[in-house]
Order: sequence, then structure tokens, then C-alpha cells
Amino acid sequence: MPKLGVNIDHVATIRQARKTIEPDPVWAAAIAELAGADGITLHLREDRRHIQDRDLRVMKETVQVKLNLEMAAEEEMTRIALEVNPGQCTLVPEKREEVTTEGGLDVVANFDRVKRCSDQLLAVGIEVSLFIDPDQAQIEAAKKLGVQAIELHTGRYADAINEKQQDEELETLITAGEAALNENLLLHMGHGLTYRNVVPVAQIHGVGELNIGHSIISRAVMVGLEQAVREMKTLITV
Repeated sequence: MPKLGVNIDHVATIRQARKTIEPDPVWAAAIAELAGADGITLHLREDRRHIQDRDLRVMKETVQVKLNLEMAAEEEMTRIALEVNPGQCTLVPEKREEVTTEGGLDVVANFDRVKRCSDQLLAVGIEVSLFIDPDQAQIEAAKKLGVQAIELHTGRYADAINEKQQDEELETLITAGEAALNENLLLHMGHGLTYRNVVPVAQIHGVGELNIGHSIISRAVMVGLEQAVREMKTLITV
């Protein structure tokens, strides 16, 4: 059964819409943890559009489950990660004009840059995961880097327009997952997963962690964050 990482970025999105102090993502992380989240995920973007440096630093002191920092493989973010020392760093692609992360990190094309970042994180004992598309070449490149984990981008599965396409994308995830496990990489998945589509992904052999944010925060607006987290946790552990 996979563990649940709750991404609390969009709590900060609401706060930053008014540039005020509420809702506080630190409080959201605590509620998610009490509701059964196995990890807290947050993305400190270079443009600071939602999560702020303060959020990361306070959560490092308060979160008791795994703290997973999503970050670009850039010098500034590497420096911050080394200072804060979260339990895990997930390296992701980042474009300022995008609404959300649009695809996986191209490790093959950016191997040297990713290696500079991952080597520094690994050297101080931070677990490193790479957010990549379900592609054999990307998995092999991740293995060469010596990172512990990959997170397969599930966006194409989540965006499938019909059952046939969804089944095809699910099979792609299954095949890529098997390849990752064969390389002795920890297998995570995430992006676009919802209460309606998560179960088949959660049932893929070897998936150790699912990182889900937008759908949980969206439901929390209606039913409260604690209930929203508990409902997702129940779905993925059946």
C-alpha cells in the first residue's frame, strides 16, 4: 500500500492571493499529519508564487512525518535545501509562465545540471527523488545519478479523455514502474491524481508513495482538510 504525501502548496496559493497571513500552510500541514498523511510536500518555486521561505523553515521544525521539498535543480534552491535539510528533495522542472508543472524533468538533456544539484544533496544525507515522465531513458539516467527514488509524472493518465486512453496511460505507468523497480529505485507517483482516478494508480505494483495536492485541497474547501485527507488515505490503502 502506498504512503500518502499531501502537497499543501495551494493553501499558500489562497494566502498569497491577498498577500496576507491566512490560511497558514503550516497549520494545514499539521492538520494533514493528524489526519494520517505520511508526508508533507511543498514546492518552493523560484518566483515564490505560493510557498514562501518562512513556510519551509517553520515546517522543518514542526512537521513530524517526512518533509518533501519540491525544487528546481538550481543553485539558489540547492543552497536553501542544504540549509534546511528536509527529509527528501524532489527535483522538478520549473517554468515561470506555467500554471503548474507541465511535465517531467528531462534528466537526459540536463544531466550535468541535475547531477551538480543531486550530488550536493546526497552528500549531506538528503534523499533525492526525480520527477520524471514514465520513459525508460529517463529512468536509466536517474539510476546513473545515484538517486534513491523517482516520481513518475501521472499527468497524461489523469488528463486522458476516455477510458481507452486512460488504460493505455496506466499501462505505460505500470511498465515504467517495473523498470524503476528493476533498477532498485524507490517508486513514487503524482500529478493530477484525484479521488476519481487514484485507485488504479495506487494498485500498481511497487508504488511506495503518492503525492497529491490540488484535489485534496479542493475537497477540503467543501468538507474540511482533515476529512479530505482521511478520504484520500482510505482510497489508496484499500
